[in-house]
Amino acid sequence: MLALSAQITPAMLQSFAALLLAHCLADFTFQTRWMVDRKRNPLVLALHIALVFVFSTALLGGVWQVALVVSLAHFVIDGTKVWVLPASRRNTLGAFLGDQIAHLMTLIAAALWWPRAVAQGSWSAWADLALIPTLTLSGLILTVWAGGYAVGMLTARFRANPGQSDLTDTGLPDAGRLIGQLERALIFLLILVGEPAGVGFLIAAKSILRFDTKEGQYVIIGTLASVTWAMVLSYATLGLLEIAALTP
Repeated sequence: MLALSAQITPAMLQSFAALLLAHCLADFTFQTRWMVDRKRNPLVLALHIALVFVFSTALLGGVWQVALVVSLAHFVIDGTKVWVLPASRRNTLGAFLGDQIAHLMTLIAAALWWPRAVAQGSWSAWADLALIPTLTLSGLILTVWAGGYAVGMLTARFRANPGQSDLTDTGLPDAGRLIGQLERALIFLLILVGEPAGVGFLIAAKSILRFDTKEGQYVIIGTLASVTWAMVLSYATLGLLEIAALTP
């Protein structure tokens, strides 16, 4: 960790953090289900790319040139997914992960190529103070909301109607989605405050389900997937925060 942090400059990490948060806001916070379902429409995709550009420009402090390059790369990646991939592969977990990894590589490349993007923007005076909150908020969005997409795609095969959130029509509307979000948010908090043992209580709380029923099996698959995603992203966030703390 020390060797890695020594090769990363504060300005580089600040630029990456700003671009990462912009990506999270555009892809998960402000991209609606309506936009996701209609992204093959060029106008809808253009609207999404406009959000990427606006958030990237704003968080870089007005450095629109870098935001434009990142937005164009985002367009190529999303356009490839919605127009090139066959329909049977487009909404799968593999396509989702591949899409997000490609975006992440783009952000890393942009931060390496323009390491002083934030330092040249209007937020430069507050960049040091904003670094930890920016990385933490990005990690929270990826853990909670991106995790919802990932778990939903993984469990889609077990639902007769991919649009529904459960195997039955009983229960509160969208309760399963909300429980999953709260579950991942709690795991994120537990890991960041150094209490990962608390995650075991979440799993134990659902161990009373009967695994020999379809509903029980469905819930435990979703729970284990949700917990795994949350732990991986939470520890990744913790790693970034440690790098930020060690960066000279």
